[in-house]
Amino acid sequence: MGRVQYTELATRYCADVLQGKIPACEFVKQACQRQVDDLARKSFEFHYDEAAANRVCSFIEKLPHVKGSTWAGQSLRLEPWQVFILTTAFGWLDAQGRRRFRVVYIEVPRKNGKSCLTSGVGLYCLTADNELGAEVVTAATKADQARIVLDMARMMVKQTPSLAAHFGIEVREHVILKQKDASTFRALSKDNQGSQDGQNIHCAIIDELHAHKTRDMVAALDTATGARTQPIIWQITTAGNNRAGICYETRDYIKKILNGSQSDDRTFGIIYTVDEGDFWDSEESWRKANPNYGVSVNPEDLKRKAAKALKVASAQNEFLTKHLNVWVNASTAWMNMAAWDACGDPSLDIEDFEGRPCYIGLDLATREDIAAKAYIFPEDDGYVLFGKFYLPEETVEQSENSQYAGWVKDGWITATDGPVIDFDAIEQDLIEDSRRFQVTNIAYDPWQATELAQRLLKEGCPMIEYRNTVQNFSEPMKTLAAWVAEKKLKHDANPALAWMFSNVVAKVDAKDNIYPRKEFPQNKIDGAVASIMPVGLIVQREQTGPSWLENNGVLYAG
Repeated sequence: MGRVQYTELATRYCADVLQGKIPACEFVKQACQRQVDDLARKSFEFHYDEAAANRVCSFIEKLPHVKGSTWAGQSLRLEPWQVFILTTAFGWLDAQGRRRFRVVYIEVPRKNGKSCLTSGVGLYCLTADNELGAEVVTAATKADQARIVLDMARMMVKQTPSLAAHFGIEVREHVILKQKDASTFRALSKDNQGSQDGQNIHCAIIDELHAHKTRDMVAALDTATGARTQPIIWQITTAGNNRAGICYETRDYIKKILNGSQSDDRTFGIIYTVDEGDFWDSEESWRKANPNYGVSVNPEDLKRKAAKALKVASAQNEFLTKHLNVWVNASTAWMNMAAWDACGDPSLDIEDFEGRPCYIGLDLATREDIAAKAYIFPEDDGYVLFGKFYLPEETVEQSENSQYAGWVKDGWITATDGPVIDFDAIEQDLIEDSRRFQVTNIAYDPWQATELAQRLLKEGCPMIEYRNTVQNFSEPMKTLAAWVAEKKLKHDANPALAWMFSNVVAKVDAKDNIYPRKEFPQNKIDGAVASIMPVGLIVQREQTGPSWLENNGVLYAG
């Protein structure tokens, strides 16, 4: 091979990451530690086969670079991080010699050579994986994206005549065909999703998973691999801007595997990004998030883009998402979601707050939007926030949001019967809230809620009208963001609420007032709006006392 054993390179990479010699985020360290721990397991149904691990790397390094003036025509040279991924993904076998990992998830910023690596994986599975009649597909939401990996593989084969001759490969316009056993490598997209019918897929490459709004294609490909003895679903992506999509759901699952809270010996994942508290404009952070820093990732290019992001707010999220792999939703997002996540505490339970003083915010909806209720409990050192959300059962079933059904199942969203939200159910919940907690006020927007508010007043609920205006939202939004930054706010890590907060765009006026907006209709913000309203009550009480409410004619006594 001309190089030390690939497995030795992988072992050295793990050691260098864990010893801090290679800058890496916590997720990469956890992936390396998982491999170290697996190798040390005395009783394990899988074994690490160095020959299998080395074989895939040796194959890929015989392929050529096909793009870029610097490397075009030269043989690929795998970087240590790529060797670690490949040897781990392909080196573990079961007692029958079949591959352990069925799903591989790689999240890495742009320009780190992911398409080149993935094309090599596709060709290996097509030709050298000892699978007769192998069907390899590269899938994406759009046809041109789906073809990127395929077209790169086609060029690799065209520039390697010995490979084509040895395996009997024919390169056609829309497919790479291995004549001997009719193995194929082709592209699929949402546009031609129907062509998945009847497939028996050996290797499914899902490129830019973050672009998939629903789980439909991912589920179809997973089903199509069911008849193979050692299929592999190779998911590779940059960070995205949709926390309600299948990619973020998968990412969250990978995080749980890496931190040990979820056991899954069939899934491998690694996430290259920065850690909480890292300065995104520092070279150390760039190195940590980009494993190919100084190789295919140009330091001067990152420096230029970071400088622009410092001066142009609209460029900051683009830099964070595409070059540091930080998930953000809105292009001009209001909330720092890394700071928000750091305030989460899953052990918090609203049941433990019975009898405690609290403020409630209510943002109603009918069908497409989410009816949201937010509770804020003051504490000596800050505040605790909980949310409760309602959607019609019909909306949950029909929505393109792939997370709704899961959130209902996990209890984060309540599904009400029928095609519209059941206001009666919300009314009864609020009456019960007033009995369970010391509710100071329930803030509501009079739009769609006036009749409900009047009924609740008669039940003794302390309703307070809170109009949806810039004046009522600007200061509370700034205050809430400051609470999060200073860790004065705690919440129960409700994923539905996190998604809604991440969707909020802060519209700024000439007087630096801000107001919550959403970029797209599907990006719901109702939970964030409901949370801002009680913050507004708290801010006003701190500034002027309860008399402000009465003097402005917005307090209704029961």
